[in-house]
Amino acid sequence: MIWPRLILASGSPRRRDLLAAVGADATVVRPRVDETPDGGDPAATARRLARAKAEWAARRPDLPAGRRYIVAADTLVVSRRRVLGKPNGGADARRMLGLLSNRWHEVVTGVCLLDLKTGRAKCQAEVTRVKFRKLAPSMIRAYVASGEPLDKAGAYGIQGRGAVLVERIEGCYSNVVGLPLARLAKMLERSGALA
Repeated sequence: MIWPRLILASGSPRRRDLLAAVGADATVVRPRVDETPDGGDPAATARRLARAKAEWAARRPDLPAGRRYIVAADTLVVSRRRVLGKPNGGADARRMLGLLSNRWHEVVTGVCLLDLKTGRAKCQAEVTRVKFRKLAPSMIRAYVASGEPLDKAGAYGIQGRGAVLVERIEGCYSNVVGLPLARLAKMLERSGALA
């Protein structure tokens, strides 16, 4: 599988690492957009935010030459119809983890592929169900004290120490990390960009 050279409109090191793991060469551009969810359908919100990031990157005058496609993503954690964004400190992270304890939730990632040559953007959403095990208050406190959950939607990272919080997943693992690679590959294939 040969990936095209990409521009990744994301400040997430996890998304960059996922692309590197599958052999994709991606130049990172950190978008500056308001990532506040609008209270609407989570999948529509994630697609809208991913598109806003891609369009922001496309307007930059200093984009690297020889790269035709911009990839952007936005990940939301949804528990009981409530979107859990990045926590506003330790107390908020502990609250979120308490809500997720011993329950299923959904991780929704909007992915946008913008073709700089045609100006067309294709945006889709991937949903993965995640079940947390029952978390003791001491485990929640220790995990939050590690600092890992403070910059992640839903206050956890499945690819790090947060892996021990997760009992089961249904769907795409890389989606929970922040970028559904199989979906992105299909989008690139349909665009004729992935061989």
